This record gives sequence, structure tokens and C-alpha cells, in this order.
Amino acid sequence: MIRVVVVDDEALVRGGVRALLDSAPDTELVGEGADGDAGVAVVRETVPDVVLLDVRMPGTSGLAALRAITADPALVAVRVVMLTVFDLDEYVFDALSHGADGFVLKDVEPAEMLRAIRVVADGQSVLSPAVTRGVIARLSRTAAVHPEIRRLTRREREVAGWAATGMSNHEIAERLSVSSETVRTHIGRAMLKLHARDRAQLVVYAIQSGLGPSAPARRSG
Repeated sequence: MIRVVVVDDEALVRGGVRALLDSAPDTELVGEGADGDAGVAVVRETVPDVVLLDVRMPGTSGLAALRAITADPALVAVRVVMLTVFDLDEYVFDALSHGADGFVLKDVEPAEMLRAIRVVADGQSVLSPAVTRGVIARLSRTAAVHPEIRRLTRREREVAGWAATGMSNHEIAERLSVSSETVRTHIGRAMLKLHARDRAQLVVYAIQSGLGPSAPARRSG
């Protein structure tokens, strides 16, 4: 059972998430928060598998709450998905750099929200397609090539490139005709070599280094 906390200042959003999780056999809502402070408190109390955290809230923002959660050693296993109503919120990049495991638009279909929760609970990251396009466009312009990118094997670069498109391990495995476990292994090795804290950070490094599904890395000099 995937244990979830939702933190959003809108009661309607919290109610919608509650109903959605109640309708699925593998998820349960274990706590709610109406602002950042309350959200952090309930996360510390329940230690859920996944937190759905609104980016913009009055008082303590979602970003401040994210920093508090990811900085707490007792919450190291907690995965955080940021919720936003914008295709490309200006806080996306800050959130990813502070440990967010993904971004989902609030108006996605219920099945897509459940998929995001399951994917993140499985240790992967998730970005809504519209958010992914914005992340790629912005990070590609920075061209901050990771100094260790050349340590990746050809297959690790390819898998990291596919991960940067927002695909799950299962989707990448189907595309490459390999097992999901093989994809997971390549992702893990790439994260280790690039010193990525999590998959979301690996995605940032891959995009900044110019990795795509079939693209070699940019030269660092």
C-alpha cells in the first residue's frame, strides 16, 4: 500500500485527491495539510511514501516545505511530487534542485495522477509532458555539461537520455527491448557516476549535458 500525504491550501484539491486515493486499491491517504507548516508537521508525523505538495500556498510556500522535508534525515525515504496549475512554473528548477521527485499539473486525468504516485513510489521521477518540454527548453540553454558525463557508457547515456524525456523504466524498457530491471541498473549506475542525489537530478544533468535518446553528450570544453 502506497501511503500518501497531500498538502494544498485548496480544500477542493485535497478532497479530490482523497477521493482518488480511496478509489484505488493500492493507495491510501494518511494525512493532509492546508499550508506548508502543517504539511511538514503531518509528513514528520506519518512519514508517508509520497507527498503531493502544492507549489504556491499562502504563508510557508511549497518550496520552503520541500526544503524542510528533504533536509530532514528522518524523511530521507519520503518522495515529493510538486503540484502546479502552470505548464511551466518558475519554481520548477528550484524545486528539482532541492530534491523534488517530479511535477504534475493539477488538471491531469485521475489515472495520470495515480500513475505519477506509483512511479514516484517506485523510486522514479515524473514530469508532466508540458513541464518536461519547458525543463528541456530552459536547461538546454544553460549547457552546463556535467564534468563526469564522459564516464557514462553508451548505454547509460542512452537510458539517461530517455529518462530525460519523462519516460518511466517500463516505458524505456519497451522502447529499447530490454527488461525494466536492466533499465533500473543503468539508471542507478549513471546516478552513481554523476553523483546524482536522485533520478530527478539525473534528468537535470542529462538535459544540461545534451543527452537525448540518441544524442551523444556535449563536449565540456
